Amino acid sequence: MNPFSYARPASIDEAIGLYRPNSRYIAGGTNLLDLMKENVTRPAQLIDITRLPMADVEETTGGGLRIGALVSNSDLAWHPLVQQRYPLLSQAILAGASPQLRNMATTGGNLLQRTRCYYFYDSTTPCNKREPGSGCSARDGLNRIHAVLGHSEACIAVHPSDMCVALTALEAAVQVQGPQGERRIAFADFHRLPGDTPDRDNTLADGELITAVELPPQGFATHCSYLKVRDRASYAFALVSVAAALEMSGTGIHNARIAMGGVAHKPWRKAEAEAALVGKSPDEAAFTAAADILLEGASGFEHNAFKIELGRRAIVRALTDAAKGAA
Repeated sequence: MNPFSYARPASIDEAIGLYRPNSRYIAGGTNLLDLMKENVTRPAQLIDITRLPMADVEETTGGGLRIGALVSNSDLAWHPLVQQRYPLLSQAILAGASPQLRNMATTGGNLLQRTRCYYFYDSTTPCNKREPGSGCSARDGLNRIHAVLGHSEACIAVHPSDMCVALTALEAAVQVQGPQGERRIAFADFHRLPGDTPDRDNTLADGELITAVELPPQGFATHCSYLKVRDRASYAFALVSVAAALEMSGTGIHNARIAMGGVAHKPWRKAEAEAALVGKSPDEAAFTAAADILLEGASGFEHNAFKIELGRRAIVRALTDAAKGAA
């Protein structure tokens, strides 16, 4: 681990003012410290934001929720308003990591966690995400956990978060503050596909700090399901995950949301797949048709092509569970 300086500001403005090139904001550190220990990232300065006033969950005037960036994953998953109005988010968070990590990990940090690609963590191998222009070792290497959607010649890594899959389906927004002031980013626009710049995971500008995540009033509390398919039941990243949410009208579907994890460089959502469900009966035929649209264009590699059929079945199952209603 390389030497670095450390600062602990008392305000958001002070934190942003301390930011310099090759600085990193740190809170729980559950991902950043791993990256530093593995020599994947070598910040010159850590800015500790744990004393900043960003640890509350508050109702918004419009009927949604504002979640401070420092709210821990555990506190968020078990918050009464989240469990009551956004159970999809609670389910997704509790499917991730371990209780110990959820106690430390923060809302803002969860959005910023980086891929778990073996080659990204191995600094002795070429990786365009770690060292742009060096190549992608995963394409011809061990790629069982890698992307089947949205990948590029430069990178086939996947985004590791469970929470972000639910936030994508719920159409959350990210509040940020930086040297140029405050702005609001739609969650769908926050993370990036790799293209030819896979080293850029998101659309944050240099020095910008996540201050909160905002949820809209519609939480799909009655008909939702988060399904995570993984190699073991505890502390494993998703091979495929699905956040499914339905709004029912009589015996038909009035509104639908579907987002996938474990399949792309960002949580994967396609409006056409959701639109195909509106007005349909909640049955296997409709769900399979939506799955086919969501997975259109999927392509695998030597070890991960199984994810395409696995994803199709997971979508159908998650939608079926959502249609049954809350237990």
